[in-house]
Formats: sequence, structure tokens, C-alpha cells
Amino acid sequence: MMEFGIIPSMELYGCMVDLLCRASLVEDAYTFVQTMPIPPNPVIWRTVLVGCKKNKILDIGEIVAQRVLELEPHNAENYILLSNLYASHSEWEMMSQVRKEMKDRGIKAVPGCSSIELDGLVHEFVMGDWSHPEANEIREILRNISKRVHAVGHEPGISDGLHSMVDEEKENSLCEHSERLAIAYGLLKTEEPTVIRIVKNLRVCGDCHEVTKIISTEYRRGIIVRDRVRFHKFVDGSCSCRDFW
Repeated sequence: MMEFGIIPSMELYGCMVDLLCRASLVEDAYTFVQTMPIPPNPVIWRTVLVGCKKNKILDIGEIVAQRVLELEPHNAENYILLSNLYASHSEWEMMSQVRKEMKDRGIKAVPGCSSIELDGLVHEFVMGDWSHPEANEIREILRNISKRVHAVGHEPGISDGLHSMVDEEKENSLCEHSERLAIAYGLLKTEEPTVIRIVKNLRVCGDCHEVTKIISTEYRRGIIVRDRVRFHKFVDGSCSCRDFW
């Protein structure tokens, strides 16, 4: 590009890093970022950190996390990604240290909130909030989802804050994530083949992502989720993000 007088922008470098990480070439992405002629922004470093988490690369992940925390020391998402990276390696002590650092700095994670629009009305759901007037019906749908998800062999993933819980508590906590509540409400109020469309303010967690893929197959529904990072289109058990987000 430079030969043709085109100067690559930060966004173009970011696209290249994203492509490398999606292809599981995280080491190459890290090397690429180190050789950029302009200082990488937090988004680029965070993309590499996500790649490290998805591919369970701890050594590079710790270095990258340090870089992104230097640039954004008050962004809760960076701490959560590092915490999840440690959790994926069962490094519970290090994970606890990250959580303690968040607490000491007064950094609080933003509560997950998902919304779905039906018949011109927007319904919002927050993790663990059962104040919706049709909460009992939503619970019943969630129970049905849980049974069908278990039937195909899915086991709840251990996320950053759940490793010390017993299995039943852990599963209940995951089932109350806001996107699950919104999807359950969509299943309750619409019929096949209506596509369920959800908007979430945070990055979708790994377990909810896997469960949503299963729901798309078991209930024969297309599900579109717009989280903080990108659009996810779930159809027939797969997602448009190819499991990298």
C-alpha cells in the first residue's frame, strides 16, 4: 500500500489484527502489532488479548493485558478479559488478584442489560432481575431450554467469577444472564420461524454464546444478537462470528 502512496489507518491495522486472531494466528498478530509504525490503540491490543483468551495463550496474554491496562486503566472489560484468561488456565489465585485490583481501584463491571423489541415495545432485562410481569413464564421457558441444552450434552462453562460455586449455583447464575432472559422472552412471545433480535450492552459471554447456538438448532430459530463488539447471527447451530468476538 505504501508503494501506491496509501498510508494505512489505525482501522486498517485493526482489521489485519482481527483477521490474524480469527485465524488463530495470535503470535503473528502480536508480532504484527509490535512492528506497527504507529502506536497501537487499546482496541487493537484488546483484540490480541481476546485472541489469547480464545486460544488459551497465557504468556503473550499477560504482556498484552499490561499494555491495554496502561492505556485504559479504568476500563472494567480489560480486567474481566484478563480474569477470564486466568480462569481458562485454572489460575484462580491470579484471577482473584485481578478482581482485587479492580476493587481496590474502585472499578465496577457494568451490569449486563439486554433488550428485545416486540410489537413496538422494548423489553429490557438485567442479569438476575425478575421484575418483569411475565417472569414466571420466562422461568418456565428457561427450564425448558436448560433441559434441551443438557440433552445434547452441553455442560456449563466455568467463567471467571463462578469457579468456587457448586454446579447448580453456577448453572443458575449463567441462566440468569440478560441475553438468556431476552431470548427466552422472544421464544415465549413469538413463533417459528420468527427471527429473535437482541441488543446487549456488553460482550456476550462464552457459555451464553454456546447455548444460543444450541437454541438456534433445538428451536429452529434464527437469533441475531448485537453485543458491544459485533453482530452475532445464530443459525442452525453456528454463529456468523465463527466463535471469535
